[in-house]
Amino acid sequence: MYMEDESGLNDVLPRDLASLFSDTYTEESRYTFCGQRLSITQHYGSNLGVAAPVWEAALNLCTYFEEQKLNFKGKKIIELGAGTGIVGILLSLLGGNVTLTDLPHTLSQIEKNVSANVPNGCSLNVCALSWGLDQTKFPQDYDFIIGADIVYLKETFDNLLQTLQYLCCPSTTIFLSSKMRAEHGTVDFFQDVLPKYFNVELVWRNAEDNINIYIVTRYQN
Repeated sequence: MYMEDESGLNDVLPRDLASLFSDTYTEESRYTFCGQRLSITQHYGSNLGVAAPVWEAALNLCTYFEEQKLNFKGKKIIELGAGTGIVGILLSLLGGNVTLTDLPHTLSQIEKNVSANVPNGCSLNVCALSWGLDQTKFPQDYDFIIGADIVYLKETFDNLLQTLQYLCCPSTTIFLSSKMRAEHGTVDFFQDVLPKYFNVELVWRNAEDNINIYIVTRYQN
């Protein structure tokens, strides 16, 4: 993986989403994963808050996919909390049939990055999805569900679980990459909450950045 112009906001925590980024500016970063060159624009400002940056958990997930040489060609994929869209864009370029989702106010940033990176002919859709509310508008036959740094607000955990339970069919594999912020309940979510509903396997650990990647699947009856 090659990376330049990284944002340097990896340790920012979502304490106040309305004022997290007081300055408004745009930054472009370039990355290479799996032989694909990506140009990702980040629109910093109070409107996007934590959705603006390319977070380290997303970069670790891309690196994991690169090292594992996973085959996404023709696979049906949905990303939750896509933010800049970097992970889903990569999987689309690798042949996946990808749906990128996030809250409505973030979609413009995602769409701009899709336009800058994804050629015509790739299968990629951008849709609003509010966890716990909109998941029933989506199908239940995804091969993969992807999420990078989406576990950081305790008040969203129940809605996230509802969404995962609805979208995940018996053959679905969920990849969740997360900064393990104990003070935000992230550790408890993966160790105590999520295993009540799913098989949870730790498959990657970046100790330096305190980032874990988990494979999550439904319990089989």
